[in-house]
Amino acid sequence: MSKQINQSLREWMDIFMHRSMRGWSQFAKSTGLSMPQFSILMQLHHKGPCGMSQISERFEISNAAASQLAEKLVQSEYIERAEDPNDRRAKVLQLTKKGEDLINAGVVERYRWLDELVKKLSTDEKSKVHEGLSILTEMAKKLESRE
Repeated sequence: MSKQINQSLREWMDIFMHRSMRGWSQFAKSTGLSMPQFSILMQLHHKGPCGMSQISERFEISNAAASQLAEKLVQSEYIERAEDPNDRRAKVLQLTKKGEDLINAGVVERYRWLDELVKKLSTDEKSKVHEGLSILTEMAKKLESRE
């Protein structure tokens, strides 16, 4: 049975990741931003304000390259660049309301296909999927907390 579950999960992950990333990529392209720029927005969305050095470390690029990527985001008013209160030479980046709205719209687009999928499931199928995913989610959280 473990082999069957592993195979089913792998098949689901392949489809889910393909559809999810395709939706994300299409949305990012529609904004006129590059994927690295969009990734910076996502980093700020998930981690909150951070310094340019954190961006360069996270994406394994130079501070100058991170600054260039951030510049278009500043000009487009998706992020703000401010002086770090702890180090006047350093800059802190944070999302603006416009940037937050863009990310939220992207999330809606990314998962739109899931809404369509769920609509096609019967009530019984929805219940089974919910139960199984709840079990998997709880187990994943437990594994994550050990790392």
